[in-house]
Amino acid sequence: MSVSEALPYILVAPNGARRGHRDHPGLPVTMEEIVETAKACSLAGANGLHLHVRDQAGQHSLDAGLYRETLAELHHAVPQMDIQITTEAAGIFDVQTQFDCLKNVHPDWASISVREIARSPELAPNVYALCAEQGTLVQHILYDATDVELLVRWQKDGVVKPHQVERLFVLGRYSTTQESTPEDLDAFPATTDPWMVCAFGGQEHACLQKAVQLGGDVRVGFENSITGFDGQAWADNAASVAALIDLLKRTSK
Repeated sequence: MSVSEALPYILVAPNGARRGHRDHPGLPVTMEEIVETAKACSLAGANGLHLHVRDQAGQHSLDAGLYRETLAELHHAVPQMDIQITTEAAGIFDVQTQFDCLKNVHPDWASISVREIARSPELAPNVYALCAEQGTLVQHILYDATDVELLVRWQKDGVVKPHQVERLFVLGRYSTTQESTPEDLDAFPATTDPWMVCAFGGQEHACLQKAVQLGGDVRVGFENSITGFDGQAWADNAASVAALIDLLKRTSK
């Protein structure tokens, strides 16, 4: 759907697994900060939130109890928002831990990297079967065309179930110097399945604008970029969401 017909689906990713307050004081780490960020981003126009939870030390966690508590708070505070949990390993967790997280949290929606699940291919069928059985919608995290090829192979082999088709194309990789460009999207093959894009650095919004022009949805927020094109930090996640929506509206005319 083009932005001239309607705005795309906007998923905000407010924190991620790696950044903290020293990267930006407005990046939410605690549950209270995440809930307040969700409220602000919903008012700014975000449709959903990509959720990472942190332990007491502020580190990335897949703890089911933390997830369930935070999900309950978010469903109460922003019932209009869709909440997607991450299963990101972040160099810490193995596939069994990711599976256990999905099983014990029983989320409505989860992002799953095919590259990460491929570390234990014998568990891959269990991961996707569990999501199908418990009604967890899957968004496949894809970093390059090789990841897409793996997803397609797993779909043909029945490892990934027929309805598990959502894709997130990650333009670039997680690093302190990553700068995505709109041209990075060209590396991914076209698809008729629902797809979304996230991007890093100062051209984040330009990358997302191109995705919308091509019919995709978008993920925006401090997990991927804390600055605009001019290198100035956004005041908070809601400011980035609002600026993206303004850009999409202006360029659709």
